[in-house]
Amino acid sequence: MTELKSMIPLLDVRGLTIDIDGRNGPATVVDGIDLHVNRGETLGVVGESGCGKSLTMLSLMRLLPNKIKVTQGTAVFDGRDLQTMSNRELRKVRGGDIGFVFQDPMTSLNPVMRIGEQICEPLRYHSGMNKHEAKTRAIELLRLVGIPGPEQRLQAYPHELSGGMRQRVMIAIGLACNPKLLIADEPTTALDVTIQAQIVDLVKDLRTKLGMSIVWITHDLALIAGLADRVVVLYAGTVVEDAPVDTLYSKPLHPYTQGLLASIPQIGHAATTRLSSIGGTPPEPGRRPAGCPFAPRCPQAMAICRERVPRLEYANETDGHRVACFAAQTAKEAA
Repeated sequence: MTELKSMIPLLDVRGLTIDIDGRNGPATVVDGIDLHVNRGETLGVVGESGCGKSLTMLSLMRLLPNKIKVTQGTAVFDGRDLQTMSNRELRKVRGGDIGFVFQDPMTSLNPVMRIGEQICEPLRYHSGMNKHEAKTRAIELLRLVGIPGPEQRLQAYPHELSGGMRQRVMIAIGLACNPKLLIADEPTTALDVTIQAQIVDLVKDLRTKLGMSIVWITHDLALIAGLADRVVVLYAGTVVEDAPVDTLYSKPLHPYTQGLLASIPQIGHAATTRLSSIGGTPPEPGRRPAGCPFAPRCPQAMAICRERVPRLEYANETDGHRVACFAAQTAKEAA
């Protein structure tokens, strides 16, 4: 029974569709996303800004802004559909079984509450700790995420900490109740490269110690290479490729993924070498093309790409490599 449970994904999202109420009526911003996170796995979710990375994860916790709502799909977490839970049930999961590290700690942390209060709040709500127990646990968490002098830092306000320290506090809050899944929404975007490396090493170490699953949202393919087990690439609110990290970097199949990887500076290239770029811009919500959303920018686009939307299909069932691309599927059939 335990072995069977380990084979079932911790999080399984199917057909997730999110619409926004615009001036000209509803517009789809996330279109039928399928993705899963296995137990103990780190999943990287990458793509350009506006591709639906953050909205997809926020929708799981029903933290979407006004006028944006889930219209279809399921999100089964540990055997229960998050989309059909009552608000009371979801509050027990949010911050408890699922921890969330938001993108900008300066705007996510309460500026008028001390750090200690913000860490203790979920501990008292989800774990039923008293004040003394919560304070002791908060000190342990700050020490766990590498903050020196944790006893003194409990009394600090967010503006009194550096960007790296605030991000570590956000991670401590996310880890407070020993979640089964930690969702980190671009947690290193505003940090310098040295602090980024420290945060990545910290998260990798914590995953090993705590055995949790992680979803790491980013636009930085170079960063995710040393962190994730598997990578999902999003474009215009759809999954275009899903593969183990080594496979994705060595044999990317979707032209969009190939373009993203080609735009990363390479060691050994001459300083005068121009970086590759992807021409054009992603489609606006409500103005998606009839066929593949990437077709207008794709150098490999065929006639069928402008007429039909490709399905996410296995390119290699052995390692679970999936791609939504007619060109890639045609090449597989010809091989």
